[in-house]
Amino acid sequence: MSDKQFPAYVVWELTLRCDHACTHCGSRASAARPDELTTEEALDLARQLADMGTREVVLIGGEAYLHDGFLEVARALSLSGVRPGLTTGGRGVTAELARAMKEAGIAQASVSIDGLEPAHDRMRNLKGSFASATAALGHLKAAGIRITANTNLNRSNKDDLEGLYEHLKAQGIVGWQIQITTPLGRAADRTAMILQPWDLLDVLPRIAALKERAAADGIRILPGNNLGYFGPEETLLRSADPATQRDHWAGCQAGRFVMGIESDGAIKGCPSLQTSAYVGGRVRERSVESIWKEAPELAFTRGRTVDDLWGFCRACPFGSVCLGGCSFTAHAIFGRPGNNPLCHFRAREMKKQGKRERLVPREPAPGRPFDNGLWEVVEEAFDAPDEALALPPERLVQIDRRPRKEPPLSLE
Repeated sequence: MSDKQFPAYVVWELTLRCDHACTHCGSRASAARPDELTTEEALDLARQLADMGTREVVLIGGEAYLHDGFLEVARALSLSGVRPGLTTGGRGVTAELARAMKEAGIAQASVSIDGLEPAHDRMRNLKGSFASATAALGHLKAAGIRITANTNLNRSNKDDLEGLYEHLKAQGIVGWQIQITTPLGRAADRTAMILQPWDLLDVLPRIAALKERAAADGIRILPGNNLGYFGPEETLLRSADPATQRDHWAGCQAGRFVMGIESDGAIKGCPSLQTSAYVGGRVRERSVESIWKEAPELAFTRGRTVDDLWGFCRACPFGSVCLGGCSFTAHAIFGRPGNNPLCHFRAREMKKQGKRERLVPREPAPGRPFDNGLWEVVEEAFDAPDEALALPPERLVQIDRRPRKEPPLSLE
C-alpha cells in the first residue's frame, strides 16, 4: 500500500436503529444491531481516525441521531480537527436538535429526498416522510448548517428529477448528489425498482442538463460513484465546476481514500460494500490502522488493473481508467466486482448495435444487511417490449421477492 493512501473520507454508521424502514435501504435498517459500539468505544474510534489523518467523517445510520453518543462523537471529531457531517432521512431533526448539531461542530448535513411527495413516501415507506425531510432542511439551514440533498434514483422516481430539483432549490440547498439505487439490501428484494442499463440513456442527459441549470443557480450537482460512466456528459457530470469540464471517473476509491464503518465496529473500504465479502476486521479486535494497512478485504482496489476486469469491462477502451466502475454495484449484480452493466458508455455502445442488456434476477438476497442476490444479463433487441413500463410506480416498490427473514414492510 502506498503511504499516501489513507482514510481521508469516512462514512460511519453509528447505529442501525432507524425511524424509517425504507424499501430501498441497503443496510435493511430498522432495529439496532445487538452489539453496537458504546459511546465510549465510539469516542476511542474517533480518536483513532484523527490519528490516521482522516479529514471528514459523515455520520449515518440507520439514523445517527438515534445513537446516545451522536453529539458527543460529532463534537470529539470536530475538536480533533476532523470535519463531522451527517446524512439523514430527517424525520427526527427538530429545530432544537439542529442547533445542538451546529454547536457540536456539524457544519454540513445532507437530507435524503427521493422524489416528490408520492414517490418519496412510497420509497421511504412512511406517509409524511417527504414533509418531515423538507422541514429538516429548514431547521438545519436556520441553525447555520450548510444543507445539501441526496437522491436514490430508480424506476419508481426517475420521472421526478426536474420537479424535485425545483423543490430542493426552493429549500436553499447548495448541493445535490444523485446516485443509482443498487440492488442491495431491501432494494435487492424489489427488482422491478432497479434501473435497466438502457434507462441511463434517458436519465444521464437529463441530470447533465440539470447540472448546467443548477450551476447558474449556485447549486452543485454531482453524481454518486455508481452513476456514469464515460458518456458524452462524463466530464460535465464529474467536474465540480461545470465550466472547466476536466474531471472524470478515476476508479473505485474504496480502501484507498475511502473507508466505511458499521455500527458494531466492522471496517470495510466503502460504507455500501457487502458485509460478508469486504469486512477486514472489527475495532474491538484490533486497531483501525492495522485493519486499514493489513486486511486484504480493504486492499482489493489498491492494485487493481485491467487484468482484474471481465466481461464487457475487460475490453472496454476506458477499462484502464474506469476499472469496472463502482465495486459494490457490480458485486450486487454478479456477486463479484470487475464487470458493471449499469454503465452509460456500455449502454450507448449496445444501442449502436441495435441491442440492449436486460438485468434479470436469478437468486434472491438472503435477507441480511448489505446483502445481494444474483442477476443475469440478457442481450435483446433495443426495441424489445418492456413489460415493467406498464406497471404504476407504486407497484415497483411493492413487488417483493425476498425470503421471509425480515418482517414485511407496511406504509404507516
